[in-house]
Amino acid sequence: MDSVRISALLEPFLEAPLASAQLDQISTYIDLLLRWNARINLTAIRDPEQIVPRHFGESFFLARHLFPTHRQQEAAPPFAPSAKGGNTSIESTPETPSRVIDLGSGAGFPALPLKIWVPEIHLTLIEANHKKAAFLREVIRSLTLTNVDVMPERAETVRARFPRPGHSEREESALPPHQESQPHLADVVTFRAVENFDQILLLAASFRAPQGRLAILISYAQKSRLSAVPIMKWRAIHIPQSHEMALAIGE
Repeated sequence: MDSVRISALLEPFLEAPLASAQLDQISTYIDLLLRWNARINLTAIRDPEQIVPRHFGESFFLARHLFPTHRQQEAAPPFAPSAKGGNTSIESTPETPSRVIDLGSGAGFPALPLKIWVPEIHLTLIEANHKKAAFLREVIRSLTLTNVDVMPERAETVRARFPRPGHSEREESALPPHQESQPHLADVVTFRAVENFDQILLLAASFRAPQGRLAILISYAQKSRLSAVPIMKWRAIHIPQSHEMALAIGE
């Protein structure tokens, strides 16, 4: 799909146009999505004119609210400290990038557009379907994204290897090792509206570091169910061009 057209379709969701390199990545992503979608069910939306706003637009809308001034800091010196409220509202440097975990990644939304928006994050994609996980790896390779892990497992299985409630990561490291290295809790946890919403919401909250946030794309019908995680303060933001979808951020 032409980069100029992609930029025009994304305009309602962004405050400024994406860079040409980012638009090229999206174009490649769309080509891969359409090609793989002919073999496995990645999305019911098959028209690129709808794919861009529905999938990429909503994902970049989430990205710019999580990292609101990232684009303004692209020209900063590589080791300049982040200003308060800067390119990540979680204090972050190139040595210690923010950790983001995405549950049920499917076709990669919103997580991979978030990675395109702020490449410095360390991203973990959890997707139990092995064919979808293979697609995610192909996108990551084709877009030359780095610091991205794809975990082809159920989220509950992955969570069992994380620090348990009441145990710090330091304390957990002293426990008998699992088959894989001890993972880390996330500064940001994302997912899109799914079945068994209440269950997934609680699971997502359990992946969150103490000062971490949840950022989820939900329907307005699911908004009242955010109270399932009462320890968090929620704000819901209307998504442009949508009558039923919102971005919910819990802190």
